[in-house]
Amino acid sequence: MNDTGIAIIAEHISKIYRRGSDKITALDGVSLRIRRGDFVAFVGPSGSGKTTLLNILGCLDNPTDGALSVGGTDVFGEGTRLGEKELTKIRRQHFGYIFQNFYLLPTLTVRENVTVPFSFYRKDNAVTDIPALLASLGIERRMNHLPGQLSGGEMQRVAIARALVNRPEILLADEPTGNLDSKRSRDIGEVLGSLNRDQGITIIMVTHNPELAALAGRQIDLRDGRI
Repeated sequence: MNDTGIAIIAEHISKIYRRGSDKITALDGVSLRIRRGDFVAFVGPSGSGKTTLLNILGCLDNPTDGALSVGGTDVFGEGTRLGEKELTKIRRQHFGYIFQNFYLLPTLTVRENVTVPFSFYRKDNAVTDIPALLASLGIERRMNHLPGQLSGGEMQRVAIARALVNRPEILLADEPTGNLDSKRSRDIGEVLGSLNRDQGITIIMVTHNPELAALAGRQIDLRDGRI
């Protein structure tokens, strides 16, 4: 599955959950390719498999069946299933993650929250000028504030800075504006668009927000676990 222009290749990805005797098909044979520098939005109704697909593409979850390649490395597939140690390496090398609920540590300042990833792993080319990173997101004046002193939009910008600190190739965003009002949602949308346009970061996003989805260069509509 090697192609230098392709960030992710997914082929016939399925995900089945079992609850007792019940079988729930979250994904049903999904295939797609995401090129480097793409801005992709997964859209569709709740329960359509958007977040499940995002988690599998980001190596946070395993498919029941199918094949996945990230950055030219086969992750899942016939005869291939990387262990947790190898998956952790893939996540660190390629991905930054943004979640709907921010997940900031309440007792740490903005600067400290942004550098939390360094406690686990630090890339050789990681961001060293944290004030400049925060300034690029318009929150440099909040550097020494605690999360409880920030607005929702500011907290999401901190979460974005944290996702960027190790310079990921691919940014995964799961409902990044789900807890924000319309103005702050537009602001975060502009930030994501700028990261893709100006820095060439590949962005894969799940959203119910049509305005946010419209910023993506490509929308993928999922229904009942299928594209």
